[in-house]
Amino acid sequence: MDTEAKPSERDRSSAPATGTEERSRSSRMPSLPTGSISWRRTAVLGAACSVFVLLLSAFVVRPYLIPSGSMEPTLHVGDRVLVNKLAYRFGSAPQRGDVVVFDGTGSFVQEPPRENPVSGLLHRAAASLGLAEPAETDYVKRVVGVGGDRVVCCDRRGRIEVNGRPLTEKYLYPGDEPSRVRFDIVVPEGTLWMMGDHRSNSRDSRDHLGEPGGGMVPVDRVIGRVGWIGWPLGRAGSLPDSEAFNGVPAPGGAHG
Repeated sequence: MDTEAKPSERDRSSAPATGTEERSRSSRMPSLPTGSISWRRTAVLGAACSVFVLLLSAFVVRPYLIPSGSMEPTLHVGDRVLVNKLAYRFGSAPQRGDVVVFDGTGSFVQEPPRENPVSGLLHRAAASLGLAEPAETDYVKRVVGVGGDRVVCCDRRGRIEVNGRPLTEKYLYPGDEPSRVRFDIVVPEGTLWMMGDHRSNSRDSRDHLGEPGGGMVPVDRVIGRVGWIGWPLGRAGSLPDSEAFNGVPAPGGAHG
């Protein structure tokens, strides 16, 4: 009896596969599109980062593009600053000398400009990331008077007085006077008197004295305090503390 299997009777699975069979098998096996997976992963990661940055900007720190020279030399056109939105959230209030970003609706701007809802939403999203200029109703100024303060321009030497104490404002733009507009006002409680550092190139509380609100900015309209310059790198760093308001007495001491 012939016990050896003929080559044609052997198990074909044990025979080495030809090149044609290998290609046939590989064509039947499902393959994962690695490029597609990488693209999806990148898209998901990008979306998550965008959401995180938007939330951070909405509640903690907001980038802000300086649109004008009204705060020179402290802030330059094109500077990207970081606005601390938590600075006044836990019982603290704006102090004299603080540089703040605020919504000027009702004080500096009586009615906000109309805008297309879609383009407005996209612009606000870009502005919240510091990629576009802020809304037309947003301003950055220095707090010169808080609730109860008497702010006067000017004393015999041309200096602004707060509660009877003259200010030495080293942050002013070189060659600028403290103010060419004369005023003598008492800041109502819950509001702020705002001025730019480039006094001859700043539309601030002085320019709205005859309007509703008298140029006073409600404290609840303050978005946050400018704490740092983030860009350009050559100017990056925290804003220096102002010494101009050291020694200013409490409001009651000046006119109580």
